[in-house]
Amino acid sequence: MLPPVAIDRKSPTPLYRQVYDGYRDAIVLRRLRAGERVPSTRDLARELGISRIPVLTAFEQLLAEGYFEARVGAGTFVARVLPEDFHEPSRKAAPPSASPRPGPRRVARAADPLLRDPEPWLGGRGPFRLSQPAVDRFPVQAWSSLVSRHLRNPRASLLHYGDPMGHAPFREAVASYLRTARGVRCEAEQVMVVSGSQQALEIAARVLFEPGAPVWMEEPGYVGAKDALTMAGARLVPVPVDGSGLDVTAGLAREAGARGAYVTPSHQYPLGVTMTAARRLQLLDWAHRSGGWIIEDDYDSEYRYEHLPIASLQGLDRDARVIYVGTFSKVLFPALRVGYVVVPADLVPRFAAVREAMDVCPPSLFQAVLADFIAEGHFGRHLRRMRVLYAERRAALVDALAQELPQLEVVGDAAGMHLAAALPPGTRDRDLAVRAAAQGLWTMPLSACYSGQPRRAGLVLGYGGVTEREIRDAVKRLRTLVIEPGGAAPHPPTPPRSS
Repeated sequence: MLPPVAIDRKSPTPLYRQVYDGYRDAIVLRRLRAGERVPSTRDLARELGISRIPVLTAFEQLLAEGYFEARVGAGTFVARVLPEDFHEPSRKAAPPSASPRPGPRRVARAADPLLRDPEPWLGGRGPFRLSQPAVDRFPVQAWSSLVSRHLRNPRASLLHYGDPMGHAPFREAVASYLRTARGVRCEAEQVMVVSGSQQALEIAARVLFEPGAPVWMEEPGYVGAKDALTMAGARLVPVPVDGSGLDVTAGLAREAGARGAYVTPSHQYPLGVTMTAARRLQLLDWAHRSGGWIIEDDYDSEYRYEHLPIASLQGLDRDARVIYVGTFSKVLFPALRVGYVVVPADLVPRFAAVREAMDVCPPSLFQAVLADFIAEGHFGRHLRRMRVLYAERRAALVDALAQELPQLEVVGDAAGMHLAAALPPGTRDRDLAVRAAAQGLWTMPLSACYSGQPRRAGLVLGYGGVTEREIRDAVKRLRTLVIEPGGAAPHPPTPPRSS
């Protein structure tokens, strides 16, 4: 590493003082951090092209003042405990870019709508945390074996830049799985691999919608989708969700000429309801007549407990109006960051172009591993085991809520890894969620999923990543918070939040 010292041989300041000032200022301004190793005096003198004597003098002074510490047999380091005045930089410590009259620091306004108040319910892992699968049940041994296989003898194609659409064998595996398990009408050439469903939403929004284009958005709905659409410049049109899913009639009344609609028909986020067949056909008819696009986010449809998984909306589409989005984050592990989007054939070049501009291509290694993971049956076996496990955990949560908090109405417990528990009207669900987070209960307030005035209060409870015993204990702790004074107090109306 280059030393944080600039030697000026024409300066009247002695060389040792220039070395001393350079290191002291770097520490004070936190360019060097506590515990970082510094070069030896011999190496530093050689690097600076000066005698070792001024370097030794500077280091002795820095050691004496407590900026450096020497460790026997290890070298010299920035002190872990710095002098009391380390917050007061020397007069010569101003950064080179500093100016007595700095200009305004202008930034784009596109990110402003994404700025929110702190959301403490997203701050940890444990009871009720959403999108938290049972990673301890993931077949690590099988996965590790496949990773090792590809790393021992990597093909050159996995080490070079790849296709913006993704690794061909993996896309074949995904297309085959979707046709069989989800009723999706697609070929491998239509499958694009992405870094999780969030990137799929961002790319789709950029391809499909011009700035200002009105887009139907489920209300309440997935905040990540709102963010992706907002960043693309779309104008969100909140459309209410009832027990049958997105209310298409309400959408037509609010913005019949919308350019698109975002829906989670198999397991609505966050309410968990399933869009009925009548609503699906009504939505497809609207898209056909208006020329609108439908983004179908099928984020956790693999887990359904009372009957077989619901076939995709895309499989009913005969007019190529549906963009189908899915992810492996919920069924395998979140850090994998591998998802997919099924694109109408005529839009493939546009999607590929946006993807290439965004990050060239998806990483190939884990795609190759996943292709084998699917082909060798590990994926199917893991899904079957997880369906049984999550069904048991779902039942434990529903039973515990019925016993401890019968005043809560359970909604959307037939599928997925979360359910919603509706609270009495006027409840401060956000305040309750903040208090719960302080107790290690990571429940999301339902009101956080509304763009405007929340129509109902509630808590969204994840159960995938916790045991049945932990679930029962967590519900008892939650009961204490709900029944405490102020835990379910009504609150005055709040102004709608801008979408």
